[in-house]
Amino acid sequence: MKIDVTEKFQHLPHAPIVEAVIEIRNRAEAAWEEGVISNQLKPKLQDYPKVTSRSGIRHEVKLGVGQAPQATKHDLGWQGLWFQSADERQNAQFNRDGFLFSRVQPYESWEQFRDEAMRLWNIHTDVARPTEAQRIGVRFINRIVLPPQENKFEDYIQPYPEPPYDLDLPFISFFHLDTLAVPSYPYAINVTRTIQPPQAPQTEGICLILDIDVFTTQPLEINHEVLYKCLVEMRWLKNKVFFGSITKKTLNQFQ
Repeated sequence: MKIDVTEKFQHLPHAPIVEAVIEIRNRAEAAWEEGVISNQLKPKLQDYPKVTSRSGIRHEVKLGVGQAPQATKHDLGWQGLWFQSADERQNAQFNRDGFLFSRVQPYESWEQFRDEAMRLWNIHTDVARPTEAQRIGVRFINRIVLPPQENKFEDYIQPYPEPPYDLDLPFISFFHLDTLAVPSYPYAINVTRTIQPPQAPQTEGICLILDIDVFTTQPLEINHEVLYKCLVEMRWLKNKVFFGSITKKTLNQFQ
């Protein structure tokens, strides 16, 4: 397989994307102190007026033969800041261990999404001064709404959930995770298919969730050109998985 970033994909005016995420995991090399980091970030992010400070806690449970479970809680200290736009559709997390940018529906375009993520990432690197990215991820969560009483999943996604042979019973829930390697490239892909109950039972049926997470499999140097190249290639992989997982009937639904 060869990644061909020049390939064009069909534009969908009503794409089923409920959330798009770009995440870069890295370790901050600069001192990570709340007061200092907050004073550096807030003046640069005035278009993200809603700010939440986040701390971390790790829970551990020790199990021993003939002994009652022993639970312990570890305070991991201050982790970072979470910024939201005024309409809460765009979110940026600046953490000790990485950066995350997400856009919830309506999703506008890849170019707008990527460019805003890169702008915010540059702010993160100025503050955190990381030298290496342990993981870069591009994740798109799609929600496909079926008509009321519809349960022919094969009309909408491929592969589709099936009950055991010769046992035609309806699904109450379904969860399927595939992890795909990308030979000759430093990427892998998690593809999750699951069912979501109707959000409005009177007007819509079951929702199929198609969650596509493309990620790097080896550490990479913090470099604008390298990051940009990865994002372009991972977007191509995401599109190939998406269009290869839905039927023509589903595709027509998003025109």
